[in-house]
Amino acid sequence: MTDDAVRNAVDAVWRIDGAKIVAALTRTVGDLDLAEDVAGQALLEAIEQWPATGIPRNPAAWLTSVATRRAIDGWRRRERLDERYAHFARELENDANRFDEDGWDPDRIDDDVLRLIFMACHPVLNRKAQVALTLRVVGGLTTEEIAKAFLVPTATMQQRIVRAKKTLTAAKVVFEVPPRDEFPSRLSAVLGVLYLIFNEGYAASSGTEWMRTDLSSEALRLTRILAELVPREPEAHGLVALMELSASRFGARTTADGEPILLSDQDRARWDRTQITRGLVALARADDVGRGRGPYGLQAGIAECHARAATFEDTDWKKIVLLYEALQQLAPSPVVDLNHAAAVSMAYGPAPALEFVDKLVASGELAGYHLLPSVRGELLGKLGRTEEARTELLEAARLAGNEREKVVLIAKADALRGRNT
Repeated sequence: MTDDAVRNAVDAVWRIDGAKIVAALTRTVGDLDLAEDVAGQALLEAIEQWPATGIPRNPAAWLTSVATRRAIDGWRRRERLDERYAHFARELENDANRFDEDGWDPDRIDDDVLRLIFMACHPVLNRKAQVALTLRVVGGLTTEEIAKAFLVPTATMQQRIVRAKKTLTAAKVVFEVPPRDEFPSRLSAVLGVLYLIFNEGYAASSGTEWMRTDLSSEALRLTRILAELVPREPEAHGLVALMELSASRFGARTTADGEPILLSDQDRARWDRTQITRGLVALARADDVGRGRGPYGLQAGIAECHARAATFEDTDWKKIVLLYEALQQLAPSPVVDLNHAAAVSMAYGPAPALEFVDKLVASGELAGYHLLPSVRGELLGKLGRTEEARTELLEAARLAGNEREKVVLIAKADALRGRNT
């Protein structure tokens, strides 16, 4: 077997089973940093040995067993191996023997992965650190890949990840699923991290690309795993549904050159019907739990309205307005208010929508948020207040961090040039 074929195989195993491997090792050795270190050593051994020996029947089990033995070696190499370390080494030896090819089920997602997700999203870490660590240890992305996705230097991202691990160690964070009384708030934080990652891929906040579909795909993969681990949590299924339905439009959201295509202009024949079906199934699973829809379920319901409409004009905007009003009650935020106003415009016209938007402007809550002048400019344009509309759209372009979005906003402003006021 060639070296390139082995490297490709190792990459594939790590991408599919990396989270389970690191999770199992973290439980065994009791330290996330050490687990990642010995897993890396096992990957290097695979690259060295597999060209000659061939790929094992169960490569994930092989990697876990080798990594566990590297941890044993590390403990035994300590200059003064006291009884505590000796006991630990014996326990590791038992675990290493347990990771045989027949004992590792590649299709089983167990509580170790859930523990790893909760550890990566522990509240002692800030949101940036939670995102970075989740993508690194649960998603299996390299530091370089994460840095590229968030447009920061690799060294900066490396420091962020290292600092996060040190924080977990200093805080003596235990590798466990939180107690049931803490579960709702902790799960909410985990879902929030995954949603943030997805949204950064869906509409990149900066850079020259309109979307980063690989980032959204990774968030969706992790959320699917989480939903299977907590099958009685409706919001996990609601977030899967929201991501599936939103991602179904990826193929229609840009031209071949990467230029954005707005929802109203998209060719719906290019929407992924299989992914829409998966989203609807996930939303039904959330409803079947019987506790009512949460914020992610409501947003998935909005995405469902778009998915079921044959054309943009067929969209049930009045239902979308109702869903946003429910969302305002469950998860109030100025961004939800802005989205509600945009839906009101489609359902009832720009005049009542502008009243909502002007209240947001007066509140100052979304100062500096480019979508506020963007929506206001759209509404003013529909009301014939052309010069005011152009001013708002150009301000939105100035505030936007994404270069593709700037171009779209400037084009909208230019399209209004010369119209009667």
